[in-house]
Amino acid sequence: MKPHETMLQHRISRRAMLALGLAFCGGCASPLMRGQTPEAPVEEFDPTRLNYVGDYTRPWGLNYVKLESVALVTNLANTGSDPAPSSQRQVLIGEMQSHDVKGADQILASPSTSLVLCRTFIPPGAQKGDTLDVEIRLPQRSETTSLRGGWLMQSRMRQMAALGGTIQTGQVEGLAQGDVVVDAIFQGTSDKVLETRGRILGGGVSLLDRKLGLSVRKEESSIRTSTLIGAAINQRFHTFDRGVKNGVAKPQRDDFLELAISSRYKHNLARYLRVVRKIAVKESPIERVARIGQLEGKLLEHKTSADASLELEAIGKEAIPSLLKGLKSSDREVKFYSAEALAYLDHADAAEVLGQYAKTEHAFRWHALSALTSMDQISALDALTDLLHESSAETRYGAFRAIRKRSPSDLTTKGEVLEKKFFYHAIHTLGQPMVHITRTTKPEVVLFGHDQKLKSPEALFAGKQIMVKGIEADQMKVICYAPGQEDRVEIVSSELDKVIRAIVKLGGSYGDVIQFLQEAKKGGYLDSRLAVEAIADPGRTYVRNAEGEEIPATTGEEASAEGSGDSSQPLTTDFPGDSSESTGGSVSDDDTSAEGAFPARKVQTPSGEVFGSGPTLTPSESEKPRELTETYVDPEFQERPSGGFLDKLNPWSKSSEE
Repeated sequence: MKPHETMLQHRISRRAMLALGLAFCGGCASPLMRGQTPEAPVEEFDPTRLNYVGDYTRPWGLNYVKLESVALVTNLANTGSDPAPSSQRQVLIGEMQSHDVKGADQILASPSTSLVLCRTFIPPGAQKGDTLDVEIRLPQRSETTSLRGGWLMQSRMRQMAALGGTIQTGQVEGLAQGDVVVDAIFQGTSDKVLETRGRILGGGVSLLDRKLGLSVRKEESSIRTSTLIGAAINQRFHTFDRGVKNGVAKPQRDDFLELAISSRYKHNLARYLRVVRKIAVKESPIERVARIGQLEGKLLEHKTSADASLELEAIGKEAIPSLLKGLKSSDREVKFYSAEALAYLDHADAAEVLGQYAKTEHAFRWHALSALTSMDQISALDALTDLLHESSAETRYGAFRAIRKRSPSDLTTKGEVLEKKFFYHAIHTLGQPMVHITRTTKPEVVLFGHDQKLKSPEALFAGKQIMVKGIEADQMKVICYAPGQEDRVEIVSSELDKVIRAIVKLGGSYGDVIQFLQEAKKGGYLDSRLAVEAIADPGRTYVRNAEGEEIPATTGEEASAEGSGDSSQPLTTDFPGDSSESTGGSVSDDDTSAEGAFPARKVQTPSGEVFGSGPTLTPSESEKPRELTETYVDPEFQERPSGGFLDKLNPWSKSSEE
C-alpha cells in the first residue's frame, strides 16, 4: 500500500469521528442520555392498543342441558289411567323392572297411577347436587283426568335424541321425585288441561357438574395465547380448594381454557362472564394506571358509565378509589353503576346506596339485590334487612331471598320444613302484612308479619279432603275427611300461622295450602296481600329524556298493584307491586307510555341469572335451548332490537323462541 493512501484513510476516519462527536453534543442524543425535556411529546395512552380477554375468546358451556324421562305418578284419587301399548310404556316397564318392581302391568292398570313424561334443564355452571324444577306432562291420548295430589316415583333422567327413527338415551344425569303441583292450582281454576300438567318444585337433582370455559378464536389459538389469557384471568380471580388458593382459569389446550366460577359471582353468572371478558391481557402497571385515569373520566359520564364500571371492576381493588368518586356523583346511573361494581369488590360503602336503589328504582332493583347478595360486609345484611319492611312485594321478597342465599343461618329469615312438605317462614315486619308463595325453585310459603288473622269463614277447602270453618270469632276448626276413616279435627285460633300448620298436620300438601290461601283471599277472609313469585326482572329498561333527566314512569303492572295491594287475580300473575316507585325513571320492556310523551333514551339493563331468571317450565314455550354464538354485545346496557348474547342463557325467553 502506498504511504499517501494510508495517510488519506486516517484523515477521513478522524473527520468522521469528529462529525459524530459534534452531532452528539449538538442535541441528537436520546432523551434517556440527557436531562432536558425532549422536543417531541410522549405519546398519550391509547386504549385501542390494549387487548382484552373478550378480544380473543368467547364463553363455552352456556347452553342448558335438557333431561327427560318416562315416569310413574302414584297416589291419584282414581283419576289415573292404564297407558296404551307404546314405546313409552315399554320404557317405563323396563325402568320398573330395573328397580325389582313386581307386577308392573297391574300397577300401571290401577286408576291411582299414571304414566307421565318428565323434563328438566340443568343450567350453566350447575354443580352436582343442585336442585332443579321438573315439568310433568301426559303423553298424547292419555286417559288420565288429573294429576292433582300425585307423587312422582323416583325417575332417572337422561339426555334423549331421535336418531334413525329410534330414541337414543345417554347416561343418567339427573334424578326426579316429589309432590306434583298441578298448574290449575296456580291458575285458581279446575281447567281440564291444567289439571293434567304440573311441576315438582326443586324435585330434580343434578348428577352433573356443568363446567364453563373460554374458547379461543381459531385465528388466535396458540399455546402462548392460551397461557397469557389464563395468567391474566388468574391475576384477578381465584378459588379455594381444600384451603389451597387456585386460579379460576386453567388452560387445557391451545384453543380452550376451563373456567371455574368465582364465589363472589355464583349468583350472577352473566356478570361474571362480562367482567372476565373485560380483563386486559399483558398490561403493564404503568399502562394500568393510565387506563384507570381514562376510565375514571368515562365513569362520570352516564353514556359510558356502565361500560367503564365493568372495566374498573375487572381491574380489581386498584380501581376502588375511582369507583368511590363515581359513588358521589349526582347522576343516578353513574352512582348506581359505581355502587354495583364496588359491591362485587366487597366494598362496604356500596351497600347503603344499593339498598336505596332497590327501594326506589324499578329497573335497577334486580341488579341491586344481586350485588348485595354477593357482599360479605355486615352493611349489606343491614341494607337487606331494612328492605324486608318495604311496601313493594318484589323488594321485600327479593331481600328475603337474598338474605337466605347470603346468610342461610340468619335468624331473621330462618324457617322450617313443615312435615317434609314445603319450606315455611314467618318473618317479623313493620310493613303491610303479606303472604308470598313460589312456583319455581322450591315449594315455599313466607308470611311477612306474624300476627296475620283470618275472618271466620263458613267453609274453605284445602284440597279435596280438608275443610276449614269458623266456629267462633277467633277460632277455626280444621277437619280432614278420609274415606273409610274417622274424621280428624284440629281446633286452632284464627291466626293464619296456626291454620296453615293444622292443614299440614292433617296431611295437607303445598298445593292444598295454596288452594286454601287462594279461596280465603277471593272470599274476603284474608285481608293480607297475597303474592306469588314476586321477583324482580333483570331485563328492565331505564329511561332518560333528551336532556339526560330521569322520566318518572309507572308500568301498568305497578299501577294495578298500587291500590289496596291485594290479589284477586290468578296466582300466575307476578306482583312487582311497587307503591314506593316514586323517584325513578323505570319502565318495563313492554311499557311505551313514557316514550310517547318524552323524547326518551332507553337504556337496557343486562340480563342476569339469580332470582328466577332461568327456564320457566310452561307448556307454550319453546323446548329447544339454544347454544350461544358469537352474537355477544358488550356492554349489554345498550338498546337492541332483539335478545342479546347472554339472553340466550334462558331457553324459555322470548328471544329463544324467535
